[in-house]
Amino acid sequence: MEKEWGFLNTGFHNAAVNMALDEALLNWHSKGEIPPTLRLYGWKVPSLTVGHFQKAEKSIDFNALEKHGCQYVRRLTGGSAVLHDNELTYSLVISEQDPSLPKSVKEAYYVLSKGVLEGYKNLGIQADYAIPEKKRNKDRTAICFEKPASYEMVVDGKKISGNAQTRKKGVLLQHGSIPMSIDAEMLFDMFLFPSEAIKQRKRESFEKKAITIDQLTNQKHTYDMMTVAFKEGFRTGLDIELNPIELSKSQWEEVYHLANTKYDSSLWNNKSKERVISGRTSNVYT
Repeated sequence: MEKEWGFLNTGFHNAAVNMALDEALLNWHSKGEIPPTLRLYGWKVPSLTVGHFQKAEKSIDFNALEKHGCQYVRRLTGGSAVLHDNELTYSLVISEQDPSLPKSVKEAYYVLSKGVLEGYKNLGIQADYAIPEKKRNKDRTAICFEKPASYEMVVDGKKISGNAQTRKKGVLLQHGSIPMSIDAEMLFDMFLFPSEAIKQRKRESFEKKAITIDQLTNQKHTYDMMTVAFKEGFRTGLDIELNPIELSKSQWEEVYHLANTKYDSSLWNNKSKERVISGRTSNVYT
């Protein structure tokens, strides 16, 4: 029997509002104000998000962000930096006590990402899950999409999406980046490297490790095309019924307040922590 979920297509917002809305969904679901919910969205301008515990000052070139007109925000979830540009982004919230949800972070990610896998199939792309490497944890990177993590989506060994989770207030939040194309030159401008030669080598290596929907299909996709494919993908992949929901004026006011007071603040965006508290935030973007 299909379980009923809420569905939101919130279109394009700035970086702070996008992250605030994801957190608001988690809060509302924890209080029983909304059902499990899938959200699809885009970004008004190129935006760099960094993981909750990422030491951005050691790896991000903030002058380059300004040069490219790129917004910057710290995520609620863990992992490494992601450049959001020409893409579809999804988020979902579901109770940790939901009987369909495994307790393991990796297994939960595997189950919930079936919707992403089916979305790719709807675009004619035969993606599959990556096989975790034994030495994966010894080869960390500041840049998402440089290599796949456990249960990430790959085509012929090349990474095609990035995803992250956090669990708070009894709710799992998962969100992910599904690029139609990637501007690798702009992406690598965002990071600090010891030299231009090393930066160039890294960029060339990256292009051998990652691939996008437009590259795979030799076709330019649009946000609307992506929302159709991935909404249906989540519906079939998770065996759920998606019922559109509308946010009230007071809910939007709550989102904007959270964006202004938290995700637009230097206190939040410039913080850096040494470790993940109790292992509750998973670095699936890494």
